[in-house]
Amino acid sequence: MKTDSLNYWGKSRYWWVILAIGVLMVLCGFAYWFWPAIGFAVSSQIFGWLMVLAGIVALCVSAGNDRPQGWGWWLAGGIINLFIGFMLVRSVILSEMVFPYFLSIVFLFWGISAIFSAISQRRRRYWWVYLINGILLMIIGFFFLEAGWVQEMWMTSFITSIAFVYWGFLLSMLSYDMRPGIEK
Repeated sequence: MKTDSLNYWGKSRYWWVILAIGVLMVLCGFAYWFWPAIGFAVSSQIFGWLMVLAGIVALCVSAGNDRPQGWGWWLAGGIINLFIGFMLVRSVILSEMVFPYFLSIVFLFWGISAIFSAISQRRRRYWWVYLINGILLMIIGFFFLEAGWVQEMWMTSFITSIAFVYWGFLLSMLSYDMRPGIEK
């Protein structure tokens, strides 16, 4: 098996949309870092709309004619992102109560999928980067579970801003890996 053709997420001509979402998430994360007083309501609404946008993009990537190899993960992630995004946007009171738990579900899902990605790409040179990324995403997910249990706004605000920035950089790097014509 040729190791150059291994890519868990596949190639897509829509890589630039994923890059744009990553940049938006980084900007939102830094904005939330510097202005934490905006509270749960605004952050959950911003995150909800970003989740809806990310879900639509994931569904478009998985449903296209040239869908990538890992299209099932894109489909599942898109459905989960849309569900969580619409739940957060629907009600501000509901989103304030369950915001840490929704974030926990999202980051645990992406952590598990990154670990599976690392396992399926063992023959690639930097497969261990995906493994470390999956572990870090799962740790962030468990931090959100703990923040939801404690219901401490400052802890959740701090973790949210770090998660936005981390996830934005992750999506930006993933978009580079998805570009057609880029071989490792």
